[in-house]
Amino acid sequence: MFKKILVANRGEIAVRVLRACREMGIASATVYSDADQSALHTRYADEVYHIGRAPAAESYLRIDKIIEVAKRTKVEAIHPGYGFLAENTDFAEACEASGIVFIGPTSKAIRLLGDKIISKKTMSDVGIPVIPGSGGAVVDESEAQTMAKQIGFPVLIKAAGGGGGKGMRVVREMKELTSALKQAVNEAQSAFGNPTVFIEKFLESPRHIEFQILADNHGNVVHLFERECSVQRRHQKLIEESPSAIMTPDLRARMGQAAVQAVKASNYTNAGTVEFMVDKNRNFYFLEMNTRLQVEHPVTEMITGIDIVKEQFRIAAGQRLLLKQEEIKMNGAAIECRISAEDPEKNFAPSTGRIVEIVEPGGPGVRIDSGVYEGFDVPIYYDPLIAKLLVWASSRDQAIIRAKRALKEYSIRGIKTSIPFHILVMNTPEFIKGEYDTTFIDKVLGKVKYKKENHEVAAIAAAIGQILKEKRAKISEVKKEAGVNPWKLSSRLKMMRK
Repeated sequence: MFKKILVANRGEIAVRVLRACREMGIASATVYSDADQSALHTRYADEVYHIGRAPAAESYLRIDKIIEVAKRTKVEAIHPGYGFLAENTDFAEACEASGIVFIGPTSKAIRLLGDKIISKKTMSDVGIPVIPGSGGAVVDESEAQTMAKQIGFPVLIKAAGGGGGKGMRVVREMKELTSALKQAVNEAQSAFGNPTVFIEKFLESPRHIEFQILADNHGNVVHLFERECSVQRRHQKLIEESPSAIMTPDLRARMGQAAVQAVKASNYTNAGTVEFMVDKNRNFYFLEMNTRLQVEHPVTEMITGIDIVKEQFRIAAGQRLLLKQEEIKMNGAAIECRISAEDPEKNFAPSTGRIVEIVEPGGPGVRIDSGVYEGFDVPIYYDPLIAKLLVWASSRDQAIIRAKRALKEYSIRGIKTSIPFHILVMNTPEFIKGEYDTTFIDKVLGKVKYKKENHEVAAIAAAIGQILKEKRAKISEVKKEAGVNPWKLSSRLKMMRK
């Protein structure tokens, strides 16, 4: 096993990986930007190193700086987390060239699966169903029109080299095609440095279901069952759960087998996620493969009891998987709510600033993966995700009840968060019944309103809390200064309490 690992990320995922290092007795190092000098992940690592200014392009995306830190600190491996450089072929290659283990797949596998056109062809060649589409890059408007006619509207224009909803446009009529094509190409170039796009059939009201996989370097592959990710806004996942409400034993077996087959066809190793779209008739189609640790991986950890990050470490260190498919069991139900620094009442506008108070929920079956604390200034430069609330219960109905309770206990003052949105969803009949799809959010947001809070009272309460906190800190300092002199201590405290 590795003796020292560099975590090349920030926020809650960096803290998550650093915790795994600590539990396994592995020394850790991490990096930070100007905006993250006092970030939570810098407090967890054994060593911390500054790598640049606040913008990610000048810090967390600087391959040269991260490799330089890795060499200087003599780490054996780098964990990229998710986002930033996690699926960057150049970064994986730089690690390989430097003799540093990249905790993830090989650069060759990332290149193969990172290109959606090539990956779809790979899956189609081994018999895995794929969504009908162009089968290759669309280079001009004329070709796009021809392909759209063949497929039939609605169609979806997609960036070949990225994800997260960027470079994607739904087109329902021919007159919209030219404008949508230009927008998708420009966005793909801006977001991924790759303007290549392709066209595929747009599935109306599908379910988005993914399978977590683990594959070692000795040919062993297992899946850890499914996660439902259909609660999305602009193709960004907001809530995930397992098991899926529409899953049957037969469908789970067939999709699980397809996920394992996809991994073997691409010679993939380490942790990854095979994503599918499922139509109303429960026909499933390969969508893409995420060649990294997913934001929502704790959902799977809660229903299987398997620590996916620790398994990543073991696989990267060359160890064989000790997990056997028939021995992996699904227990109960889990739900994850992504807590972001956004204002859902204002179309999820970013909300940055200082967090003056946090009250986290607890109790049986509740897990918080967080990257913030009281007094932390949420920066404007990065993804708005600041924490994840997860709940587990013996059944889906009980998990929803527990999620409602935990969300109502969860309080973050000083900034706006997505907590009210999650409370709204947990009380929506369609979600409670499990009768929802990827269009769910668009429908819900247009029909219901958030429960209004008394923001003035909340602000006053937060201010009072901060004053009391500062006063307690001063009293603590006085106690320390006064030492064992009770008369001096009593006099000082009396004056401060006035």
